[in-house]
Amino acid sequence: MAQSVWKGYISFGLVSVPIRLMAAARAEHVRFHELHRTCGTRLKQQMYCPRDEVAVPRDEIILGYEAANDQYVTVDREELRRFAPRTSRAMDILQFVKLEEVDPIYFETSYYLMPEEPGRRAYALLLDTMERLKLAAVAKVTLHQRERPVILRPFENGLTLHTIYYAEEIRPAAEYGKNLPRDLKKEEAALAEQFAKSLTKPFHPEEFHNEYQRQIQKLLETKMKGKPLPAPEKPPKLAPVIDLMDALKKSMAGRGASAQRAGASAHPARTKHRKLRKTA
Repeated sequence: MAQSVWKGYISFGLVSVPIRLMAAARAEHVRFHELHRTCGTRLKQQMYCPRDEVAVPRDEIILGYEAANDQYVTVDREELRRFAPRTSRAMDILQFVKLEEVDPIYFETSYYLMPEEPGRRAYALLLDTMERLKLAAVAKVTLHQRERPVILRPFENGLTLHTIYYAEEIRPAAEYGKNLPRDLKKEEAALAEQFAKSLTKPFHPEEFHNEYQRQIQKLLETKMKGKPLPAPEKPPKLAPVIDLMDALKKSMAGRGASAQRAGASAHPARTKHRKLRKTA
């Protein structure tokens, strides 16, 4: 069973719902360890004090804020716990919003919000209300010693929680959205629209796969079998587009050929690979 990352309450007016959070997504990749090249032994990472010239155990480590050059204000983790905000145990719903009003640039991490047994009825009431009114909720929660604004929304017969960035954490880029040409030709716009429509279809996330990880798995399987290394796939050559109309026409032609190949191989044989250990 997956481990809870937070336990506490949602406050909905005078209604308190006991809940727990569980991670909803986790990145996967092939896990590598660092080894000593000369003997192949797995290396250990240690915290080292250059002044005393010793490795420091974890129970001797404290936190320090650099107030001036090489001058630190020290803080113990227990001192930080004494100042834990209310949101370390309770989430007050601050307001309800239309989800489309929240730009995706603010979204950070996703969690499943699970009710504890005594709060199932109140949880169901909150979920039903949000589904019928097509609303999301804004609240705050403290996770990993950081107080974050969060969005709660209905998803597949339950509530999910998404931590979001504060407005000041969205970093502007000086040249973003500037100096773009406004004299696009109608023919270019029409052909680009036609190409976009030819690629438009329902979103099915299970259709997308990590091709880089697939190549790494293939590399490791080959090395474990003692076979010659596979040749890497050559990336396509890219160059700045000079003639937009010509590039769009070639794109349309290429799209048509791809569609024909996809129809001819609707049920391709799948290559079986030995499953390697992955990590989050």
